[in-house]
Amino acid sequence: MKKHVIIIMLLSVAVVYSQKKKNGTVYNEHPAIVAVEAMQQADIAGDVDKVASYLSDDFKSISGTTRNKDAKGTNKEDFLKWVENKQKWVSYASLTRHGEAYPDAIEYKEGGKVWVQTWTYLRGMHNETGVKIEMPLHNLYRLNDDNKIELAINYNYPIGTDIRDAFVTRTNGVLFNQHKNINTVRKMMGALEHGDVERGFSDFTEDATFRNLDMPIGKSHTLEEEKAAFSGLLEHWEIESIDVVGYPDYLEYEIGNGKVVQSWWKLRLKSKKDGKKVVLPIHLVNDFNDEGKMTQEMGYFTTNALKQ
Repeated sequence: MKKHVIIIMLLSVAVVYSQKKKNGTVYNEHPAIVAVEAMQQADIAGDVDKVASYLSDDFKSISGTTRNKDAKGTNKEDFLKWVENKQKWVSYASLTRHGEAYPDAIEYKEGGKVWVQTWTYLRGMHNETGVKIEMPLHNLYRLNDDNKIELAINYNYPIGTDIRDAFVTRTNGVLFNQHKNINTVRKMMGALEHGDVERGFSDFTEDATFRNLDMPIGKSHTLEEEKAAFSGLLEHWEIESIDVVGYPDYLEYEIGNGKVVQSWWKLRLKSKKDGKKVVLPIHLVNDFNDEGKMTQEMGYFTTNALKQ
């Protein structure tokens, strides 16, 4: 029995090792990598002649994510037209390696072809729409025996969708100048004007968050922390009035279903220490849930003027 077990174990090991088959070599330095990266930079610079010098006559560029079974790809002539024309559409274009990634060149035993795969990052701005182009790219290139690129396969985010959308005028919800959520914000500011902290913060959810321009990015106050901060303000400053500037807007967005009140105020303060008066401009953005409670407040103001 022991003999049979050993035989079975040896056969298992043999099967595992038989599943491995070397089919080439991977390089991080290779003439094909030099050619591909030079072509990419010439492409970004709009140097049509230089790009052409790295492409074979039968060059083809195809999308690796298309679901069109009849897609023919782009031939050399049309690809070079694209290189030339996109200079009219894009400013500040740059292409760099993406983070710590670097290209690989793979020489396959079967097929005898060299492939280069790159991970890059494209930046720029679309001239007509102002759409910011910032996207990772992953490309595969197959080179022939003359070190010319004969095939490019692109696995990229379709930034063209964002650009096409920017050409279309569309609405994104409804804007109100009178609404119950606007009333909620007015009542909050009215209570705070009179130093009523509990009532002023009564229409926030327990897990509401608060941010302002004095806070580092990513930091926020809890409800209790914000109440304590406002109470601390009242220890040193007297609120003479809180005056609305213009009128608040309530927006119900289609995209994301957001419910937001934007409001503008002047907070008029008087120092309890020396009588100094300060007018603090405030812009508030308050997010609401479906129950009419505020879930988040972003305050576009700074308290630097209050430092004594």
